Amino acid sequence: MELLKLNVVPCRFIERLNRFVALVEVGGDVRKALVTNTGRLEEFMIPGRKAFCTPKNGGKTDFVLVAFEDLNGKGAIIDTRTQARAFERAVELNLVPWLRDCRIKRKEVRVGNSRLDYLLECPSGEIYAEMKSAVLRGGDKGEYAMYPDCPSVRGQRHIRELIELARSGKRAMIFFIGAMPGVEKFSPYEKGDPEIARLLAEARKTGVEVHALSISLLPDGRVILERPSLEVKLREDF
Repeated sequence: MELLKLNVVPCRFIERLNRFVALVEVGGDVRKALVTNTGRLEEFMIPGRKAFCTPKNGGKTDFVLVAFEDLNGKGAIIDTRTQARAFERAVELNLVPWLRDCRIKRKEVRVGNSRLDYLLECPSGEIYAEMKSAVLRGGDKGEYAMYPDCPSVRGQRHIRELIELARSGKRAMIFFIGAMPGVEKFSPYEKGDPEIARLLAEARKTGVEVHALSISLLPDGRVILERPSLEVKLREDF
């Protein structure tokens, strides 16, 4: 199912200059591209790897590095803004089974010392929800989308806030965007941040809902919903 259509241009990754800027080659020219994903992304950021960029107006970068070519020519979407837009469109089209007939009431919702991504309005009431990007592939057959690929103090804080919301009687949710083709399941990456894995298990026991879905990019710029629901496996499930 198509969710978005992006104006993508082929590019090749050269190097990551810092957390937010990479060098890419576009049409034979070396240009700067914005990187919105703060993960290490080491499995994708390999010099010479084919990628997909979108033109950008203004600022210190000329493009946004949206995705890297992955399985069967499809793109693994690293751009968190594209991931969020795709999720929001999927909710709008009522394609997410665990958010049936819900709508996005507010974004960037202040909770404790954090801002959570969404306040959702559903037939059963409001849900405080946080979205995370899962673009690390794992499993014997590469069937897992995983998060995080490095320690995330911010991610830990968000999960703790969700746990407190659940304990106070509110409905709380964390969901993961498995932004890669061919993934079937989600699991936390314990080597990346063992505390995240522990907190997710605690969160689910406390009543926080844990979900995942998968998307990918087609070479023509279409962002598609691959699986509206991935199997979630936390540490106690293995």
